[in-house]
Amino acid sequence: MSLKYLHTMVRVKDLEKSMAFYELLGLKETHRHENEGGRFSLVFMAPPGQEDRPIELTYNWDGDDELPSDSRHFGHLAYETPDIYALCQKLMDNGVVINRPPREGRMAFVRSPDNISVELLQAGDNLAVAEPWASMPNIGHW
Repeated sequence: MSLKYLHTMVRVKDLEKSMAFYELLGLKETHRHENEGGRFSLVFMAPPGQEDRPIELTYNWDGDDELPSDSRHFGHLAYETPDIYALCQKLMDNGVVINRPPREGRMAFVRSPDNISVELLQAGDNLAVAEPWASMPNIGHW
């Protein structure tokens, strides 16, 4: 018997804001389940062509007092990108803080609106070291 990966679940406080963040990364909604009785929504998002590897955003309609203020115990989500500099610039242009810039053209970290750490990795070889990334400091935790 072998296991099959299904999804990673994260709780979100503001569904629309969280979806907008993951859309900036390039994820698209693949399906949604609204549970009127349980008063929650499950929104599955994945990169195009990888619908079998989604993230599940769990939103409790009446709020979620159990959501920790710092989700570092979770670890992080990781996504590969064909151009880490372009993706980081797009995120910055949309108000996302680059917590760990891709100084060496390889790896960056950002945080979702719900404080989920997201690692971004350059596909293939590192990009050439370039500004403003090379001299950009770390900001906060990643």
